[in-house]
Amino acid sequence: MYMKIKRLLDIILSLIGLIVLSPIYLILIIAIKFDSRGPVLFKQKRVGMNKTHFNILKFRTMRIDTPKDTPTHLLDNPKQYITKVGKFLRKTSLDELPQIWNIFVGQMSIIGPRPALWNQYDLIIERDKYGANDVPPGLTGWAQINGRDELPIEVKSKLDGEYVKKISLWMDIKCFLGTIVSVVKSDGVVEGGTGVKKEIASTKETVTK
Repeated sequence: MYMKIKRLLDIILSLIGLIVLSPIYLILIIAIKFDSRGPVLFKQKRVGMNKTHFNILKFRTMRIDTPKDTPTHLLDNPKQYITKVGKFLRKTSLDELPQIWNIFVGQMSIIGPRPALWNQYDLIIERDKYGANDVPPGLTGWAQINGRDELPIEVKSKLDGEYVKKISLWMDIKCFLGTIVSVVKSDGVVEGGTGVKKEIASTKETVTK
């Protein structure tokens, strides 16, 4: 029952977001075009609900000569590819704003496991253990407010599984409010890195019970 309510909330809130944030969209579009050569939007194939594929939208933060379909943490010296405006967009998470459209059309939800790249097979397989591939992916989620880029895949997948197990309006509200705090503090953003906080695995298991 809640999943139907969740979808209705996604439609209403994403539509409001598209309208209210339109001036910010315009400013960022102009900044990106002036900063570097290439398109404003970046499309990338990601894994959606039930492991179907869709194109996620982001504001482009990297140069157009960046290797495609390669996670940032697997690039050699990823900082060399990030544009000046892109650095700001990533730090503030504003590069994710175009995903409001993905939410509006039903490819994503506001809250849910972050969609994996189509070729992140280790993450996809690990999430299968917890049913985390069986719900709509989200703009933000439980793992994002509990470590984000710093989490190793095993811990990230377990946190995604916790979200699926406890999915509810209250859980979504906690993730939403937690995301605001994380964005303001820039928590868990590790440019070009993942799994830095391996030592927090056991701590997260205790905290999130």
